[in-house]
Amino acid sequence: MSRIPTLTLLRDQLRRARQARGLSQEELGKLVSYSPSYVSAVETGQSPARPDYLARIDTALDTGGLFIAMLELIRFHAAPEWFRPWDENEREATALRWYDPTVVPGLLQTEGYARAMLALSGELTAEEVETRVVTRLARQEVLTATPRPQFVAVLEEHTLRRQVGDRAVMREQLQHLLAVGAEPHVHVRVVPADAPWHNGLNGPFILARLGSGAELAHLDNQLRGQTVDSPSDVAALERRWETVTGEALPRRQSARLIEEVAQTWT
Repeated sequence: MSRIPTLTLLRDQLRRARQARGLSQEELGKLVSYSPSYVSAVETGQSPARPDYLARIDTALDTGGLFIAMLELIRFHAAPEWFRPWDENEREATALRWYDPTVVPGLLQTEGYARAMLALSGELTAEEVETRVVTRLARQEVLTATPRPQFVAVLEEHTLRRQVGDRAVMREQLQHLLAVGAEPHVHVRVVPADAPWHNGLNGPFILARLGSGAELAHLDNQLRGQTVDSPSDVAALERRWETVTGEALPRRQSARLIEEVAQTWT
């Protein structure tokens, strides 16, 4: 096995582990409660291997956590060095507040939306795009962790109407926002298009509260992101958050708006 696992290696090991136990894709699917088509799609690279699927494989085939460990290594090495500290903070957070003025926040992106976004730059190979998609979906596991963090996301109405991928991708993404936003610990709010200019439009940011009570923030720019822990800087971003949420629609009105816009992508 190579020192740094790749998606190709992960797929190969999944197929070999299944075959070593004399299982067909249909039989394995029954064991882990996934469809045979999904088992096939993962093994051929047509669908990303989700953490839940790999965890079930580890249990069903008694691999000692091999595949989850491989995914964690892929995730670690795929992440830019500057992002790794924030990734750990995000996993430890008891509360996350995320504002993005241009795209759907990463923790709420669908596979199709994430893939379309990552491929747009033209700077990544097809394998790199797929690796980023897999790791982004794995990152979303924080929303189903135990205990689950309180998560509030605020986005702009323009984001709902700006096409990423094809129309089916946009429809699926908005439907996903509605589904995840219906969870009691997830609030998705939208700043309507007729809202005036506000300070949040200067750029995206995430606020995190850790179990220790520490308050941190993450900022992104065109090249990289940075973790901010200065009390004065975090306080300044807290004030921006209040401005952003002051312009955003309440949760139920936001859901109605998302539903209306979703219909335009049919």
